[in-house]
Amino acid sequence: MSRSASDTPSDTSPRPAAAPRPDDPLAALASLPGVADAVESVRAAVDRVYGHRVMRRRSTEVTSEAALRAARGSAALSGADWALEEVRRRTDFGADPQARTVGAALRVTAEAGQLLSVWRQSPTRVLARLHLVAAGGASAADERVGRPRLAGEPVVEAPGHEGAEPLTEARLPGPEEVAGRLDGLTGLLLAPSGAPALVAAAVVHGELLALRPFGSYNGVVARAAERVVLINSGLDPKSICPAEVGHAEQGRAAYAAAFDGYLSGTPGGMAAWIAHCGRAVELGVRESTAVCEALQRGAA
Repeated sequence: MSRSASDTPSDTSPRPAAAPRPDDPLAALASLPGVADAVESVRAAVDRVYGHRVMRRRSTEVTSEAALRAARGSAALSGADWALEEVRRRTDFGADPQARTVGAALRVTAEAGQLLSVWRQSPTRVLARLHLVAAGGASAADERVGRPRLAGEPVVEAPGHEGAEPLTEARLPGPEEVAGRLDGLTGLLLAPSGAPALVAAAVVHGELLALRPFGSYNGVVARAAERVVLINSGLDPKSICPAEVGHAEQGRAAYAAAFDGYLSGTPGGMAAWIAHCGRAVELGVRESTAVCEALQRGAA
């Protein structure tokens, strides 16, 4: 199945066509050296897995397996690196900090695909919902859950692991900066754009990692938001290309180094981050292709 260069949405209620703005920042990023190659490589990989014969009859099974593996990968990057079979087997995700992190990733991954209609109107509402879902085990009285942090509130990726090494030592933006940049990100996402899905997804992912808008689970939310963009764009409508798998497979050190490129804001750094996200999608495609092959053999 082929896709257009802009990966236009393939849902049953498309938005009216509109020309991208002349000052489209996302499209400008797409023109950076190496980005077009990354976009084309991702599109070709996604087309191949969507063309697999198993997808004609058993796509729901592939989607379910991709979600499980995505959650495992996202949790690993947030400090809970469990074997896939352990994630599959466990039912109690409240016993300790690592279990809570895995549970957060599982819940968020399951929720992400259910929020597309809201995302098209208000991405910030979806982000708040994703954080609420991630922190599902937190006390209902914790007013920090589901809203951006206020001045002086601490930020930890995985509650209970306050001493864990953060992904970046970069300055933590203050609440006013967070609010302004979230508004700017929302404007970018809701405005017509000619940018490919990979570029938009990488920017959403990187900006949320940079802002750390919530008191916890910002990485889990950022990676889920990347997933939402890829689904909503029409590039991966069945959610079978788990970028979280690829981010984890490339390793936390490579993830952090690529993210430093995003934080730099330089053309080379931004291009490297987008290419890293593209490679993550391709590795996710490879994972789902293996699932398709296993299903075809009757081994899964």
